[in-house]
Amino acid sequence: MTATVDEMRRVFGAFEGDRDNLPPFDEIYPNYKAPVLRRNGSRLKLEMMTWGFPGPQASGGRPVTNVRKLSSPFWRSALTDPARRCLVPVTTFCEWTAEPDPLTKRKSKVWFGHPDQPVFAFAGIWRPGEGGPFMSFLTCQANKTVGAIHPKAMPVMLDPRSFNRWLEIDRDNICELAVPYADEGVMVVG
Repeated sequence: MTATVDEMRRVFGAFEGDRDNLPPFDEIYPNYKAPVLRRNGSRLKLEMMTWGFPGPQASGGRPVTNVRKLSSPFWRSALTDPARRCLVPVTTFCEWTAEPDPLTKRKSKVWFGHPDQPVFAFAGIWRPGEGGPFMSFLTCQANKTVGAIHPKAMPVMLDPRSFNRWLEIDRDNICELAVPYADEGVMVVG
């Protein structure tokens, strides 16, 4: 996430926040803080949140970074309450190759972006917690572009016309937004 606050305002509209700008986040990993936009009354608010919900004790408490099963009781309260949904601004995202490189025996990072939108958003959810707020984002079946590299899943990318819908509509209708983004809206950038 390397966009400036001004670039984010051009995409998401006016929002509150005590930041004139953000440092570039060349790579964001689970347990790292990332910029997130959430509703604060009728306005959006920019906050830094840690990526990954604190996990259930049964999983050893490891953070849960991606929302895959929307029907899971673990996600129910955050998905049901529009106040717990958020937009995760993105300039590019990374998926690892499915197979390791034959020479290095390591999987490689492949970066994806949107050809027409330098800043876009993932469908996210957040929760308060000890040490600050936490966020995760939804994933869905991969489209052809992402699936050629990482067939398992991809983040739920929201069309700009869907930002308000994601933040406002009831739970039964938000699941229709958890679909692969159109192939022409995703390209390999590195």
